[in-house]
Amino acid sequence: MGEMVEFASNGGTATGYLAVPESGQGPGVIVVQEWWGLVRHVQHVADRFAAEGFVALAPDLYHGVSTTEPDDAMRLLMGLAMDTAAKDMAGAAHYLQDRVEVTSSGVGIVGYCMGGSLALWAATFSTEIVAAIGYYPAVPWERMEPKWSNYQGKSAMIHCSEADGTSQAAGIQQAWAAIEAAGGDVEVFDYPGTQHAFCNDDRPEVYDETASGLSFGRTLDLLRRRLG
Repeated sequence: MGEMVEFASNGGTATGYLAVPESGQGPGVIVVQEWWGLVRHVQHVADRFAAEGFVALAPDLYHGVSTTEPDDAMRLLMGLAMDTAAKDMAGAAHYLQDRVEVTSSGVGIVGYCMGGSLALWAATFSTEIVAAIGYYPAVPWERMEPKWSNYQGKSAMIHCSEADGTSQAAGIQQAWAAIEAAGGDVEVFDYPGTQHAFCNDDRPEVYDETASGLSFGRTLDLLRRRLG
């Protein structure tokens, strides 16, 4: 359904997987990878958003590198230059806004695990991102130093697994309070009995079909409310 594209970022170019709905147009949404990289699962997630009517772009934040090994994924995450990742996500938002297929004024962003944190962060520095959804965000905010005050007038949603401490986890509480204090709308959901990465159907040891379906429906509701 999708194809690899290039877009401007950081004075150069970045790449990403773009999926367009059958209708040929729709609101724009960025899909941010887990720590594995731009693997086929992430492309499937972008395809799934396209099937729901969104123009979905998954930027390759590791620039051509991916892995299936946890140790390698940890090294990739720890080596990720946050300033470059920020520019890649902002570039992805700008690219979507410039696409003729994108019908929305402003774009959404959805991320998982590492990408959950990055997605919530992205709304603090990109004016074109108006709705951010983070699934079980896993990166300490200190690595990003988000300017939460920029959430004024924006929307956020956080999906929390039980294994990560639910919505009572310190990082979730910090983001929740800061977004509300900034004048943003935020919804936070717990999924009892779930493991981290409960939406990844390529990992049967953690996948939870019920929680995945419920959270996806809530994500779509937010994106449609904000983007049309």
